[in-house]
Amino acid sequence: MRHDDRFSALLADKAFDANWLLKELDARGATAVIPPKSNRRHQRDYDADAYPWRHLVENYFAKIKEFRGIATRYDKTDCSYAANWNLAATLIASR
Repeated sequence: MRHDDRFSALLADKAFDANWLLKELDARGATAVIPPKSNRRHQRDYDADAYPWRHLVENYFAKIKEFRGIATRYDKTDCSYAANWNLAATLIASR
């Protein structure tokens, strides 16, 4: 299975505010939606409107981890693992 390594943005918290990562994202043409650390000499801009979406993604993964079989990857095949992800997502959405 081949994964496409292109993406348009990385939403992350301040812990990921590192020059090497920002350079890598810039080289890939991706936007860094990472607030700058308070001790950074030159404060840089970031998309403050897109940043709150990071919290929603983190909450989603926290809810997925409630399903023990997915969190510990009990399934033997990729197909059944993906099916259980879809099932868990459906259950979360129906709550």
